[in-house]
Amino acid sequence: MRKVAMFVFNGSPICFVHVLLNALDMHDRGDTVQIVMEGESTQLVAELAKPDNWLNGLWQKACAQKLVAGACKACAQKLGAKQSIEDLGFVLLDDMNGHPGMAAFRDEGFEIITF
Repeated sequence: MRKVAMFVFNGSPICFVHVLLNALDMHDRGDTVQIVMEGESTQLVAELAKPDNWLNGLWQKACAQKLVAGACKACAQKLGAKQSIEDLGFVLLDDMNGHPGMAAFRDEGFEIITF
């Protein structure tokens, strides 16, 4: 079993579908997976939560399996997504000067993949 942390900076839904598909596939194969929403991807959270969003089904499945570690507090605040992320019950990560640090994941044995 592997441990993988996916740090997603890209806010494109076309990119994010690959994050979700890979996270769910790895999880189904027995891996521990955590998705960290960074940069522009923090703006996707509110859109993904909408039932009519084409990625909502995959997003809900990833959330139900607790694959989303949280979102960058500094980026969410800067990009106007902080309130919606909080309202949806996601953790705002800020252990590295307001941003989620990769070192903490690495120290826990996670491989880091960036998107």
